[in-house]
Amino acid sequence: MAKNIAKPVTAISRTAALLSFASAATFVVLLSTLHVIKPGLDPSWHFISEYAIGDHGWMMVLAFLSLALSFVALFVAIRSQTRTIAGRIGLALLLVSALGLTIAAIFTTDPITVSKDAATSEGSLHNLGGTLGLAMPFSAALIGWKLTRNPAWSSAKRPLLWATGLALVAFLVSFVSVGVMVSQSGGKFGPDVLVGWPNRIEIVAYSVWLTVVAWQAIRVRDTNDPGSGREGVVRRGDDRPAEGGR
Repeated sequence: MAKNIAKPVTAISRTAALLSFASAATFVVLLSTLHVIKPGLDPSWHFISEYAIGDHGWMMVLAFLSLALSFVALFVAIRSQTRTIAGRIGLALLLVSALGLTIAAIFTTDPITVSKDAATSEGSLHNLGGTLGLAMPFSAALIGWKLTRNPAWSSAKRPLLWATGLALVAFLVSFVSVGVMVSQSGGKFGPDVLVGWPNRIEIVAYSVWLTVVAWQAIRVRDTNDPGSGREGVVRRGDDRPAEGGR
């Protein structure tokens, strides 16, 4: 059985973790703002990608790029902490997700009601980016699992499990519900096919996962930084000096 052999937590890039946290938060802020300034796009049955169409579309493009940057920055921040094969696969899938978001940002989607004959190549490329984004829940599962098994991250185990569980549940709910609704509608979209909310819940859950992992990376690094005076793993409710500080 492979062991989770990781470099010291001081190898975590605090700057990259902060950038990942800020970029994911920026995505949520931009997406929330678009819901306010573009009320004509009913969130119950339109995908978030459609905010890139028309006025203020640049904000959705920026939101996608911000989320992609969060993925890449998190990869840089924690790559030293997941040294097993499973961990490396998770990191690789994190970059695949970032690539998918970048493609989705560059190429604008077609309206959800577009016919097959009217579909554009740009819209097809956007859909390719969305397909690559399916790597995200698997990345979250592998990375979350390996980090919770890393002794240096023991103080972060609970929030990591909650955030990872949330991301996986959101993915399953979105995947199943959208699949069922589209199947029942014969592959057609409209006001009666409420695919918008599952889409939003899923992407926000991924953003939450990113912010939680990035924030815990900062805390774990600072806690174990010899220069901080708090060297060693700090556990909840333990006021005694950590073993690593002896």
